[in-house]
Amino acid sequence: MNNKRIGVFDSGLGGLTAVKQIMQELPNESIIYFGDTGRVPYGTRSRETILKYTRSDIRFLKSFDVKIIVIACGTASSVSLPQIKSEFDIPIVGVVDAAVYQAVRTTKNKKIGILGTPGTIKSGSYEKLIKEYDPQIQTFKKACPLFVPLVENGHFNTTVAKLVVEEYLEEVRREGVDTLILGCTHYPLLKDVIAEYMGEEVTLIDSGAEVAKYLKKKFDADMLHSEQTDEDQYKYYVSDSKENFEELGGIFLEREINGQVEKIDIEKY
Repeated sequence: MNNKRIGVFDSGLGGLTAVKQIMQELPNESIIYFGDTGRVPYGTRSRETILKYTRSDIRFLKSFDVKIIVIACGTASSVSLPQIKSEFDIPIVGVVDAAVYQAVRTTKNKKIGILGTPGTIKSGSYEKLIKEYDPQIQTFKKACPLFVPLVENGHFNTTVAKLVVEEYLEEVRREGVDTLILGCTHYPLLKDVIAEYMGEEVTLIDSGAEVAKYLKKKFDADMLHSEQTDEDQYKYYVSDSKENFEELGGIFLEREINGQVEKIDIEKY
């Protein structure tokens, strides 16, 4: 058993979709979440900048002596994880591997679509791993740079969201994919709009949900479960406005988080 907390970070609010799933899979675990709201989005940044941000986010979470760190950010997982994994003496997991594993198991016609930020799509991480599993699978990728700001501003099922989804996904739908990876933890908030446009024959893969399932398996295998929960079971930190995070974060988590958010100076880490 291990009663230390789980550390989770994302560029902003999107990682809360993964936190919600972790809460459901591992209800006895205590979680520290950092949303880098002052530097969002990561998806349009250079590789060097993403690496810099990822390292500082990890150093911040390590200050709490967590037992594992989850990179609940498709961009940071794709661009940074392969390099920084060996730089820290703590288990670090991302959202790519778990999502790919489920997508490969799900597809019937061997056509998988991949949605992500420009940084994630440029990295080619999803396609590379899919090909390692099954070279016969065809992949169709699409960068969706407007999805993150849509979600961060509360446009989940609006006319604007529907127009942007149609603009981005028209080509992917035309290719006939039967499985679609939501390669950013912000994207599940657009799940209803995406599912409506793609049709019921297309299965959506939620990367946050898949990493939560992976954590449960890992905790079962390595006996990492907590025997007790802290009085402050869930703590949230941001690098910008607390008020906006509390308001929208409650929608992401489907629970109130008022008064549990602290602002920190991430540049110190």
